[in-house]
Amino acid sequence: MMAKQLSVFIENRKGRLGEVLNVLKGNNVNILSLSLADTTEYGLLRLIVNDPVTGKEKLTENGFSTMLTDVLVIKIKHKAGSLQELLEVLASNEISIEYMYGLSIDGMEASVVLKASDVEKAKQVLIDNGVETLTAEEIAKF
Repeated sequence: MMAKQLSVFIENRKGRLGEVLNVLKGNNVNILSLSLADTTEYGLLRLIVNDPVTGKEKLTENGFSTMLTDVLVIKIKHKAGSLQELLEVLASNEISIEYMYGLSIDGMEASVVLKASDVEKAKQVLIDNGVETLTAEEIAKF
């Protein structure tokens, strides 16, 4: 299963992140996970939210540059080497990782949000190897 990630490009200036969060809050869009990276001129905010379509629509209406991307949310066992084993499975199937960030859900096993070079192929490889994936809707229930 896949999730839709909401990406927002924001200028590196005081208060701009707060403006994004206010738009989401004002439209009942709940943040389930996020990653913020920056360059000298802008930031890239990646979000897993309970309602990515509304989030994108409302942020766009408020002047933010946004996009939706298919990503995988993958459960990983809490044991040394689990992430490495998962990455080896993907690499052996010639799937590259574009980016990844962590996600924690109320004491559950660890999870990561992963963007792969071929998301559909990665999803099938994970299914074939018994790896559990989650949707944003499933995460929002916790």
